[in-house]
Amino acid sequence: MAAASVALVAGCTAQAAGTGSTGGGGSASPSSSSPVEPSASASDSAEPEDSPTADGKAPSSSPTFPTPEPSDSTSASTGTPASPAVLKDGDENERVRELQARLRQLGVFDRAPTGFYGTMTAGAVKAFQKKQGLPGTGSVDETTWQRLLGASRKPTADELKPSTTNALDAPAPACLTGRVLCISKESRTLAWMIDGKVVSSMDVRFGSENTPTREGTFSVGWKAREWTSTIYHTPMPYAMFFSGGQAVHYSSDFAARGYAGASHGCVNVRDRAKLAALFDQVKVGDKVVVHW
Repeated sequence: MAAASVALVAGCTAQAAGTGSTGGGGSASPSSSSPVEPSASASDSAEPEDSPTADGKAPSSSPTFPTPEPSDSTSASTGTPASPAVLKDGDENERVRELQARLRQLGVFDRAPTGFYGTMTAGAVKAFQKKQGLPGTGSVDETTWQRLLGASRKPTADELKPSTTNALDAPAPACLTGRVLCISKESRTLAWMIDGKVVSSMDVRFGSENTPTREGTFSVGWKAREWTSTIYHTPMPYAMFFSGGQAVHYSSDFAARGYAGASHGCVNVRDRAKLAALFDQVKVGDKVVVHW
């Protein structure tokens, strides 16, 4: 109650790209000062392929493609008959997930596998086909698949269904000792680390240019399982305050719209279940490192 009573003057919430405040988060702290609502915010709009699945991580077996039927069409670039597509835009299955994981190994697909074949997957397939000297159709035929098998290895369970959409980068040196919320602006991830080992990780979103999330080494000052921003009057469950009015907290706006918006300085998390589990583990006084 004492912490809450002196924390009624600050907060941060989600804002839409180019439209000002939309709600969806906020923060407060005993030593905070009122932030100024920015006139612009982050963009990087996410496509449907960005969203990771929530099911388990059982590895899938390599897909067995049907034998291509004879085709009268001929590739203009090779002069050889073109095989019909066996994976193409609009498909959604575990074979697509493995395709995406293999393309990610080769650095041409920079998203977490979703199992849905959309425009990003088609673009990655075209990039791979170009490197292999194949027709850039954006669809996977038998020739493309066999080339991909030869250039990549069977994906692991974590590669097929990674713990975050964004890949973790190297932790800052300050993250390697003790109990740390290691937050990277470069990879847009939060890694909960104990003595240099990653215990759990999740995607995060930050403030806009005008109200940036502060960088540096902090500590968790106080926690609130349920909290509502007194400035923006928006809920911010599982809030862990670390710098003035800035906190790590769940954002329904981030969960709904991804990186099409930004906070007013807080570290937004879109996976509520993961954050709820983390909230129970983090203690007041644990280190928070925000770095590039």
